[in-house]
Amino acid sequence: MTTRPQHPFDVRSKDVWSIALPASIAFITEPMVGLVDITVVGRLGDAALLGGLVLGALVFDVLFSLAYFLRIGTAGLVAQAVGARDPRDGLLHVSRALILGIGIGGVMITLALPILWAAEALLAPQPGVAAALADYFFVRIWSAPFSLINYALLGWFYGRAAARTGMLLQLVLHGINIVCSIGLVYGLGWGVAGAAAGTLLGQIVAALLGLVILVRHYGGIAGLLSRMAPGELGDAHAIQRMFGLSRDLMIRSMALMGAYAWFAAQGSRMGEVSLAANAVLLNLLMVVGFFLDGIAQAAEQLAGKAVGANWLPAYDQAYRLSMIWGLIIALGLGAFWYGGGPWVIGLMTTNEAVRAQALAYLPIAALCALTFMPAFVYDGILIGTTQNVVMRNGMVVSLAVFLGAAALLQPAWGNWGLWAALHCWFLARGGIYWWALERRRASLFSPA
Repeated sequence: MTTRPQHPFDVRSKDVWSIALPASIAFITEPMVGLVDITVVGRLGDAALLGGLVLGALVFDVLFSLAYFLRIGTAGLVAQAVGARDPRDGLLHVSRALILGIGIGGVMITLALPILWAAEALLAPQPGVAAALADYFFVRIWSAPFSLINYALLGWFYGRAAARTGMLLQLVLHGINIVCSIGLVYGLGWGVAGAAAGTLLGQIVAALLGLVILVRHYGGIAGLLSRMAPGELGDAHAIQRMFGLSRDLMIRSMALMGAYAWFAAQGSRMGEVSLAANAVLLNLLMVVGFFLDGIAQAAEQLAGKAVGANWLPAYDQAYRLSMIWGLIIALGLGAFWYGGGPWVIGLMTTNEAVRAQALAYLPIAALCALTFMPAFVYDGILIGTTQNVVMRNGMVVSLAVFLGAAALLQPAWGNWGLWAALHCWFLARGGIYWWALERRRASLFSPA
């Protein structure tokens, strides 16, 4: 077996938090945008408008998840390049991801109408919700290329452990989004289209700013091009590896978002109030999830760096500390969510029926903070070590567990059964990833 030189390094709690804290601040702004959009539209008092916004955001979550490999795949490859002391810091990886992202975004715009038709067929919105969904969709679809550029850039930033730069970029993106959404919805009366336009403007500014930072890091366009040999960008082996990773991560993302889409569709079939109430609770879950994503981001970069450096002790330290801090954060956030949930729900919507239903299911929803924590941390470790096949298979199997549990529990328990099935999905996913990582731990490293 070919061996690689070892580059020993230690992993301590401060190393985890130097990545996790700025990443958490950055990630937490993403669901905050969703909360602001829901609050702005929800306080108009029209459940159909709120339902259209929720389904519109879900459509783009699913659509962009198909290209989320541009973020997570790039981060894993770049982290390993850093661990191997590649002086270019993964420049070729991010360059290929940017080219691919622009192309995929253009295809999404071209296919906008059939994508909306498919979404309406699958989600079965009621007439008022369908009209609001269309208003949102036809504005936000223009953000596709810029959103995917931002995915690739964030993968490069976080793979290099440049968490503060990634944080600033996300703060700019979501800050513009929030301000513009409030101004366009309330100030100009654009309704759900105003919320979509705010997202579009934020993505455009962030993409342009991120590209400027990337180019300046390499000393301008001339300096950037000088670091790539002719034909190196089109290296067949590297492209084959990227597409293999992309294929598996795409399947993983389709299964992930398919579960959330199915959850939302079940709520939609129970009526506008159930759809809106579940959406409010899921957005609170996303706030917790994106905060935990900071710990997952630290696990991703540190585990990937350990593999690139061929240093097993650092991997073990990153694994252990990420799990410990993930559990501490999950317990704290779950308690905060349960205690502060009534106030947040009251702020997010003025519809009394939606408020009452969201409050009824708050206890089982808040428990998600604990049950989905292991899966988040394992996601980070698997991304950093580019174990794409494990991620793909684990997500597909756990999705089958979720659908099976829902088929058994929902007919008898209704919405309670639907939320219980979501817990089964999180626990199954975490268990599968734990088992796979235990089996593969030693094989990730070549003997010294």
